[in-house]
Amino acid sequence: MTELKLAKLPDRTPVKLTITITPDLQNALQDYAAIYAKTYGTSEPIVELIPAMLAAYLDSDRAFTRGRDANRRRKS
Repeated sequence: MTELKLAKLPDRTPVKLTITITPDLQNALQDYAAIYAKTYGTSEPIVELIPAMLAAYLDSDRAFTRGRDANRRRKS
């Protein structure tokens, strides 16, 4: 089999997730979206910002990253 530099792409099928949030969190998300629009000069809907915010949060959580890596090593 040919060895390519690019690995097989992961599953990119979107997964819909429905959550309920508090009014305070909704207000904070609306404020964030407004500041984002001012900062970058482009308005993005909150539903587009949330996945990026969650990914950034998970990427910055070192304890999560270590735990996830340890779990993956145990499964291998």
